[in-house]
Amino acid sequence: MNATAPIDPLRVGLIGYGLAGSVFHAPLVSATDGLVLDTVVSSDPERQAQARAAYPGVRIVESADELWDRGAAPALDLVVIASPNKTHVPLATAALTAGLPVVVDKPLAATADEARALAGLAERTGTFLSVFQNRRWDNDFLTVRRLLADGELGEIQRFESRYERWRPQLKGGWRESGAPEEIGGLLYDLGSHVVDQALVLFGPAVRVYAEADTRRPGAATDDDTFIALTHANGVRSHLYVSATTAQLGPRMRVLGSRAGYVKYGLDPQEGALREGLRPGTDAAWGEEPEHLWGRLGCGESPLTGGGTPVPTVPGDYPAYYAAVAAALRTGGPAPVTAYEAAHCLDVLEAARTSSREGVAVEIPAGEVTSR
Repeated sequence: MNATAPIDPLRVGLIGYGLAGSVFHAPLVSATDGLVLDTVVSSDPERQAQARAAYPGVRIVESADELWDRGAAPALDLVVIASPNKTHVPLATAALTAGLPVVVDKPLAATADEARALAGLAERTGTFLSVFQNRRWDNDFLTVRRLLADGELGEIQRFESRYERWRPQLKGGWRESGAPEEIGGLLYDLGSHVVDQALVLFGPAVRVYAEADTRRPGAATDDDTFIALTHANGVRSHLYVSATTAQLGPRMRVLGSRAGYVKYGLDPQEGALREGLRPGTDAAWGEEPEHLWGRLGCGESPLTGGGTPVPTVPGDYPAYYAAVAAALRTGGPAPVTAYEAAHCLDVLEAARTSSREGVAVEIPAGEVTSR
């Protein structure tokens, strides 16, 4: 009986080796069966050296143009765009036009129209396109999805989600730039995560109210933002993203007609990746100690002993790229679609308008139901 021939791994080109590229994408790609990090695009000598040290044998190029030139470079099976936000649309357009499957870090674009245009281009060229919304594989989010599926909370009335930090001093860089073309600020950074999570959990939003403030001296863009969503099914989501929170609130609080669930603390996966730990090297990847489990109950605060501890579902960032690899092999659906990203951007644009004008903004039904 003949043994099954081994399948060659899919070769991945990574554009950008800053925080997103070096901490998230490169390690997760390298840890995924069936994928291999083939090429890193960076013009920074220090980052080039870091990539070579971390991934011996990886090819380094200085320009993304070298990825599109099939005559000058080996063909790739996937391009990952982890460069600054303002480059996402032009680079994704170039990759799709060249017929290269693409993963783009969030936010996919500055506007929902741009995101839908990219989705249309992918459809016309028959090319894979997905958006890296890794927080769908956070431990708290996965736990809430399980509680909802099991009906533990009853009819959901309100969802609260926070990504809060205490960073009173500016760090600089394009993420804190006030230039519109940079697409900086927390609304589009951490806001992309909390809005996406709320939409996945409770469906499309039809009404948005937001307060986006610039608190820190010298800050040029929002660093303390609140977003309130009314979902089409009546659930209300209250979402907070901040760099100026001196006392952090619960990461998630979900209130239902039967019970509530409260969870403190961030998923441990980002911290592990920053420390150089890698999925696949530890059987306990993504697991959380019992003292950090959230609590389920009613009538009393979890901080005074109310509720019952709920084992946290382990976080699973590796599942994103495993799903990408499967989709590329089989022609199946992307784990996160560009149309989903477009509705997230509908909400972020509405939030920006709401904050600027001091009004609630309705999202037209056509945008809510688009794909």
